[in-house]
Amino acid sequence: MTTAPDVPFDDQTRPAPAGHWDEPDDTTGSYALEARGALRRVAGLSTELADVTEVEYRRLRLERVVLVGVWTEGTQADADRSLAELAALAETAGSQVLEAVSQRRDKPDAATYVGSGKANEIRDIVAATGADTVICDGELTPGQLNQLEKILKVKVVDRTALILDIFAQHASSREGKAQVELAQMQYMLPRLRGWGESLSRQAGGRVAGGGGIGTRGPGETKIETDRRRIRARVSKLRKEIAGMATARATQRSSRDRNATPSVAIAGYTNAGKSSLLNALTGAGVLVEDALFATLDPTVRRAESPDGREYTLTDTVGFVRHLPHQLVDAFRSTLEEVAAADLLLHVVDGSDPDPLGQIDAVRVVLGEIDAAAVPEVIVVNKVDAMTEDDILTLRRALPGAVWVSARTGTGIEALRELIATRLPHPDVDVEVLVPYDRGDVVARVHRDGEVLSERHEDAGTRLSARVDGGLAATLEQFAVPVA
Repeated sequence: MTTAPDVPFDDQTRPAPAGHWDEPDDTTGSYALEARGALRRVAGLSTELADVTEVEYRRLRLERVVLVGVWTEGTQADADRSLAELAALAETAGSQVLEAVSQRRDKPDAATYVGSGKANEIRDIVAATGADTVICDGELTPGQLNQLEKILKVKVVDRTALILDIFAQHASSREGKAQVELAQMQYMLPRLRGWGESLSRQAGGRVAGGGGIGTRGPGETKIETDRRRIRARVSKLRKEIAGMATARATQRSSRDRNATPSVAIAGYTNAGKSSLLNALTGAGVLVEDALFATLDPTVRRAESPDGREYTLTDTVGFVRHLPHQLVDAFRSTLEEVAAADLLLHVVDGSDPDPLGQIDAVRVVLGEIDAAAVPEVIVVNKVDAMTEDDILTLRRALPGAVWVSARTGTGIEALRELIATRLPHPDVDVEVLVPYDRGDVVARVHRDGEVLSERHEDAGTRLSARVDGGLAATLEQFAVPVA
């Protein structure tokens, strides 16, 4: 087997975050025959023994995995970053990464993803390392999955199944579990396959070709039975999730009636969204250095520096090539983002490719009809960035807010910006509220903008800006404007 020299995978050799890499981008067909025909080992992705004990899900038996990627576009650095992310996903799922290889092709092989010759080479790597699972950095067709398992003689998992498995481990609420199960069922349905003669198709009634006694059967195989049961389960899950979505919509409409602005926190997985929510509200939600630690949305009430209340919603993180089954299943949850008045798009500034993260998140936002929500880019983890990276990223992201949720740097500036970007009431009122109606005064302070306040003999005189609903309530206290 031909292998290219190891390329160190460390912070010193990673490209600048703006996306302009030192090496030129090879277009399809222009790369050398050797590069196209060789598997390239990606160094630095195997799980060190010291790290094994730090992964959360070590209660289960470790799966020893080999990572396989097919590089079809972009630079070599892009391909290495994609495999590095796959390694992080595999470790989050509780696996031990033994080896990582990638291959340059114009497109994945239709039959075996990597080609039959390279599949045989990977089989030798699997045998040499003692791996029991191969994870491919892409979504495999049912045919590719079947052919690879026949050649490699071990379990083969694709990127989609891996992400689904992580979601299944992290789901805690009833809605989250139902959404993950629905996504898994949708993924599993076209990939059911049987082993052995007991699962082969049986003919019913008169068999064509005169099969004779012993060849006639009930007509439905175990696979067909499983498909029918899965379809029934999918239908039931869709109804359950629809009911939960109705309850969530009711909660949103209640907040809308109270004219409470909503701010959604979205971004790439492990970008620090939950940490930012804690820094802004003191919510105390789970913060963990792991991919997809948050699946269930958390809504907390916050207050702007000028005294206005609004809600902050922490949402599930996104990732490159997020499985469409998950986007579909989590649509009711992601509607919290689409219905928000303002979107805080959190970016991990210390990541090697923050601009790539932004692009991946915006793809998903477009799929859930949230692209039109006003957006504020929040670059998090500035305490872990170098000065050069900060300067480069500032040029690429003018107008972004720079914070560190861990140290508190920039949090107050972010609060001020949120206050200016929240929707403002548009009706000016002048009212005199009796002293026994302190609840009305409190509501004006909570839901409107108080421009002036004076205490007179008859009550509290307020000059304020409110929305239409509150203005109608205040009509009984209105006073003529001089």
